[in-house]
Parts: sequence; C-alpha cells; structure tokens
Amino acid sequence: MSAHIAQTLALEGVSFSYKKSGMGLFGAAAAPQVLDNIDFTLNTGVTTGLVGESGSGKSTIAKLLLGLISPGTGRVLLDGKSLQETSRMERARTIQMVFQDPYSSLNPRATIAQILSLPLRAHDIGDAASRDRAARAMMDAVGLSAGFHQRYPRELSGGQRQRVAIARALMLRPRILICDEPTSALDVSVQSQILNLLQELQREFQLAYLFISHNLAVVQHISDDILVIQSGRIVERGAAQQVYFAPQHPYTRQLISSTLAPP
Repeated sequence: MSAHIAQTLALEGVSFSYKKSGMGLFGAAAAPQVLDNIDFTLNTGVTTGLVGESGSGKSTIAKLLLGLISPGTGRVLLDGKSLQETSRMERARTIQMVFQDPYSSLNPRATIAQILSLPLRAHDIGDAASRDRAARAMMDAVGLSAGFHQRYPRELSGGQRQRVAIARALMLRPRILICDEPTSALDVSVQSQILNLLQELQREFQLAYLFISHNLAVVQHISDDILVIQSGRIVERGAAQQVYFAPQHPYTRQLISSTLAPP
C-alpha cells in the first residue's frame, strides 16, 4: 500500500429513494428510502469491503459511484469535485466495474483481443497496433498467455473469463474499481486465485477498490476496511480484522454465523 493515501471517491451524507409513481389511497404514494445518510471514502491503494444481504442497498451505492444515478441528498465527490460535474467519458477513465457474472458481461461474438481493445477504440486511444500491444500486455498482467488472444469467451473457464473481465476494466488505467460479487459465481479454489490476483493488481496499478459481497468471510480476506450495510444504513464499520473477529452489531454477527469458511 502506498505510504501516501490519497482520497479518490467519496459519499458524503448520501440518502436515496427511487421515485414511486401513482397515487395512494390518501394521496401521493411515498417512495421507500433505499439509502440513509451514507458516508465513506475510497482511497488509493485501499480495499473497502461493503457487505450486506440482497436488498440492503449495495447495488444502489455502486450506481451512485458510477454516476448512473444522483443522490437525493448528500454528495458524491471525485477528488473533491461533484461526480455529476464530470463527463461520462471522464468517469469511465477513472472508475470501472467488475461484474459478478463474467460470461454475461463479455461480448460472446468478440475475441478476447477485440474485447480488450474496445475501451481504447471507444476513447480514441492509439492505433490498431498499439491497442493490440496494450491488450496483450494486460492479458499478461492478469495471468493469461498469448494463446488466449484470438479465443472467444465460450472457450474459456469461469476463472479465465473473470480474468478477461478484470483486464478489460483496467484497459483505460482507471484509479478505482468497483467489484460487485466478482467471485461468487466461481468455484472456491478459483475464488482464491481471483482474490489474490486483485490484490496483486492493486499493488501494481495503485488502485482503490470497493469490494461488494454478501459473504463477510470473502470480504475480510481481501479488504483493509469493512462497511456492513443493513436496510440502507451502515450499521458497523472498521478495520477488516476488527469487524470480522470482534463484531459489535448483531447483524454483523448474524452475517458471520451464516458464512462459509473463507477461501
């Protein structure tokens, strides 16, 4: 981890409700609150784990950090500047996502080389030769040999596809990765390999991670800090070891008791 910790992306007092159309029996129907007063910061070289059950608000936080939705109250800040004031292209060069299911997130009709080159083409970076070299270099960085260059996603295993998805997310050299359950669709033995890869890449590229999962054991394995979210509220936060081995909130203890052994 870098000795100098630089702030990159932050939520400050963020609350959010999805708009609810239509009228109730006694007037306008109230929109349920999805997030309530969320505060945290992602820092360079640091992995922040976000753990909670389905429906707790994790995916909404990811959408806010990607700029896909705006907070109802509070602010989303990128290097101290409102995220909504940055362009979509600028956000893409800074913040990228690694999804749960690598197969559905990859174009089945494109080769691995084409998949990795696409972000560079979309941002008009380099020519065909330089984009191809960059794709090969990133394949090497994620542990894929040159033989995968002209293969299609269907020809790869789940773990190999997730390596491709991670490589694609890094092609624009972002500073922040949002990892949404990136190992939950993989075998346990492969999960450990992907977690170790993410840690190696973080050191190499000095990345800030938000690692989202429902599995507190997996989050503890990779994270520096952990946020536990329940029904849109952060109910516990702290250093990963402290939260996992000395939980204070009953909900955190419930999550630990329902968790399988960490990889």
